[in-house]
Amino acid sequence: MAQRCGRATSWLTGQIQIHPGKITTTAVWLLLCLLFPPAAEAGLYSSSDQVILLTPDNVQSVLINSTAAIVVEFYASWCGHCVAFSPVYKSLARDIKEWKPAVDLAAVDCAAEVNSKICTGFGITGYPTIKFFHAYSKAGSKGQAMKGFPREVRGLRHRIIDKLETHSEPWPPACPPLEPTSQAEIESFFETNNVEHLALIFEEAKSYIGREVTLDLLQFENVAVRRVLDTEADLVTKLRVREFPSCYLYYPGGNFTRLQVKIEARAFYTYALQRLPGVVRSGKPPPVITEVQTNNTEESWRPFNTSRVYMADLESTLHYSLRVELAAHTVIRGEALVSLKKYTSVLSKYFPGRPVVMNLLRSVNSWLQNQTGDEISYEALKKILDNSALSPNTALPEGVRWVGCQGSQPHLRRYPCGVWTLFHVLTVQAKNVGGTDPQEVLRAMRGYVRSFFGCRPCAGHFENMARESMDEVNTLSSAVLWLWSRHNRVNNRLAGDLSEDPNFPKIQWPSPEMCPACHTVKNNGDHRWNNDQVLPFLLSYFSSASILTDYLEDESQVLAKQREKHERQQQAREAQEHGERKAREALDSMRLPLPSHATEPEEEEEDEGEEEETMVDEEEEGGEGVAAADDIGGKTSEPTPWAKPEMEVGRGRRRAHGRPSIVGMRMREPQEDIVDLDSFVNQHYKAKAMQLAASSRVKQRTLQRKEEQEPVPVFGLGMELDAGLGMVGLQPIEEDFELDVGRQRKRLQKRELAGRYFNEEAELSHRGRWMSMLSIGFSNVDISLCVILYLMSSMCLLTMFLFFKNRHKLRRPKVALP
Repeated sequence: MAQRCGRATSWLTGQIQIHPGKITTTAVWLLLCLLFPPAAEAGLYSSSDQVILLTPDNVQSVLINSTAAIVVEFYASWCGHCVAFSPVYKSLARDIKEWKPAVDLAAVDCAAEVNSKICTGFGITGYPTIKFFHAYSKAGSKGQAMKGFPREVRGLRHRIIDKLETHSEPWPPACPPLEPTSQAEIESFFETNNVEHLALIFEEAKSYIGREVTLDLLQFENVAVRRVLDTEADLVTKLRVREFPSCYLYYPGGNFTRLQVKIEARAFYTYALQRLPGVVRSGKPPPVITEVQTNNTEESWRPFNTSRVYMADLESTLHYSLRVELAAHTVIRGEALVSLKKYTSVLSKYFPGRPVVMNLLRSVNSWLQNQTGDEISYEALKKILDNSALSPNTALPEGVRWVGCQGSQPHLRRYPCGVWTLFHVLTVQAKNVGGTDPQEVLRAMRGYVRSFFGCRPCAGHFENMARESMDEVNTLSSAVLWLWSRHNRVNNRLAGDLSEDPNFPKIQWPSPEMCPACHTVKNNGDHRWNNDQVLPFLLSYFSSASILTDYLEDESQVLAKQREKHERQQQAREAQEHGERKAREALDSMRLPLPSHATEPEEEEEDEGEEEETMVDEEEEGGEGVAAADDIGGKTSEPTPWAKPEMEVGRGRRRAHGRPSIVGMRMREPQEDIVDLDSFVNQHYKAKAMQLAASSRVKQRTLQRKEEQEPVPVFGLGMELDAGLGMVGLQPIEEDFELDVGRQRKRLQKRELAGRYFNEEAELSHRGRWMSMLSIGFSNVDISLCVILYLMSSMCLLTMFLFFKNRHKLRRPKVALP
């Protein structure tokens, strides 16, 4: 959690031991890197400890002609005393982090063979050994050994200051003056320095507070610190100083005021001076006043109380965690699945959310716990997160709405702040509701960060902190304090980093203003946390009763948006399925065999077909068909829906499969046409449907040509086939007539003629199939041109063959006989 107010300080006196390797997104590679780190980081320190790791490649550039003084520890990783001293050296690095422009710390592992020449060159014979290298050290300098150095941070800090003060010219450019000042210098200070605040620390000669605070403010602008001894009587009298140490702010014109702090000590002076108006870290923009503060994002700035937790931040963290970070893992298996189950379990138990959110978290946890396999897909989990089952009063708001975790830039604070806040709340809730496992929440956080947190170096640092000391947590209270202390350790490491928001500097939290009782000092004057006061503060600050619900979206709106989303998804699915079905139908139509002939020209209802069959049979028996035609009078029959003749593909014209055998039928002349491929699919499907519907009742008919007109008028069945409309109807032929004695002979002649035509038509239809396959989509002219071109090409090839053959004969050498 990026802290909400204050300036960066460096008082925390803890230790951190991290052995990061080259961390990648895969767990296997991470494990290998942790087991086999690079040679430079295989010792007791790493770059995360804010200690420079010396190697044969960089030792000269770091120690020789450097603008900063360098303190170097020469150690052997197998040395027990070196191992015991390493936490102190790491704490020293954190404590004097703000001194970096003037002083830096380095270390070299002499046990590594690659570094043996370094240690031999500097005359190292025992471990641990600390040497001090002044700024602008010359080549060949072996440094100044700090013999009998103390094994605690305060003593080492004072020894470093002593070494700095012995520096000869030229003075390090980044190091401010550490000697005591005088009244004359103070009175002319603002004539030669462009700063807003001059802090005067009055102290005794043996005190180091003034020099320590001077170096602590080294990375900050618009403030300068000077040390004034209690022996400077004129200045002490002028400012009416009564206590030593004490701090006064001096302004142009001789105005002054005392700096109000709880305890007259280095940590309190440093923190108070860093919070003065106009004081900013070098290279950082000045903070914006809260009343006019805006962020450089698309969202408008939301004013908030810096001393409260907001539910909007917690719900935004849940959304990003469950819907964004988890979505990067299409399949969750093995250890990651176990970590996810632990994560959702503590959320369902301890998250102090609204009813709709808690219902969703319980639903997700129940679903996950019921998964017995070794892996799940995120798509399946997403359906539960989105409440696809539409369970009542169950939803997690989508999108983020940062309030207390807002940043001045889109890439500052936000989700990392939300993750810290979320787990602080969970540890406190576990304590308040009486959890049984002290490490339950910490294990869930550790597993989630290790498996899913996107910042892999951050995940590695947290894993190392957890491996170092999380096993020492044995009570719910110690779990709350452990997470808080590790958070402050991370803040110390990242203070002044590019990821720090200038409007919300990373500090040791809570600040003295927020919790004065949480801060105290040791007997030697160093800062110390009062854990007896810190724990009640944390339990109150992160309790569910203290969480504000400002800027939350109303539950009814959340549920309404969820319903609208499901409706849109359902419509999208239906549209997609419809499109896929159409695509499949089109694909299937291309795979079906093309029809070799058109469908039957006339397909009638079953009862009509039977009636027609009876009529034909009666006609064959001797005239009963005419009586049947006479029974229907002069009525006109309605055309059937499937009576339209189908276009025959390949021949380029429309024609009926067979010619009607009923007297009085008239056929239109066939028309040649080019196949319209755009309409072919629709006609093809319609023809197929008509074929299937009428296949059981369509009869093959033969063409009967009427050779003479009977004098008696009748109403016969006349059919007219129209290629465009496909209409079928009854046409009046003649008046009623009587059959003569020669009708039987005529009918036999007609049958013989019809049989001969049917055989010819079958032969033509067989040949037509092959022509249809060869000429689909081409007209007769196209086919003719192709044939002509083929013949011409063949003739050309034959001519060339004969030409070259004759030429070869002419060139054949003649052999002369002796």
